[in-house]
Amino acid sequence: MDPRPTEIRLQKKSRQLAVEYSDGRRFELPFEYLRVHSPSAEVRGHGPGQEVLQTGKENVRINALEPVGHYAIRIVFDDGHDTGLYTWQYLHELGEQHETRWQAYLDRLSAAGYPRKPT
Repeated sequence: MDPRPTEIRLQKKSRQLAVEYSDGRRFELPFEYLRVHSPSAEVRGHGPGQEVLQTGKENVRINALEPVGHYAIRIVFDDGHDTGLYTWQYLHELGEQHETRWQAYLDRLSAAGYPRKPT
């Protein structure tokens, strides 16, 4: 059985989503990280190689978390993005792979010549 969240806390001051799981793991996921790794078609595209590099999301905030059944949340970002459904499994995966995914994102920004803005 996949781990399920036992607690989800929006930490607006530090701009992180804290998620605790039934397997004992706890992740603090930055808002920017969640936004640029949205599971939406707008970010992922409709197939391999169609991913859209997200830029200018350094200071994005989360306005709301909306439960979706017993399996996911919809995150409403202050830039108007709200179409990705973050399943419990996907949030766990984002937590486990945070360092690798974040570095890959920074590498893609660099390769595209995008200078990150200070947060």
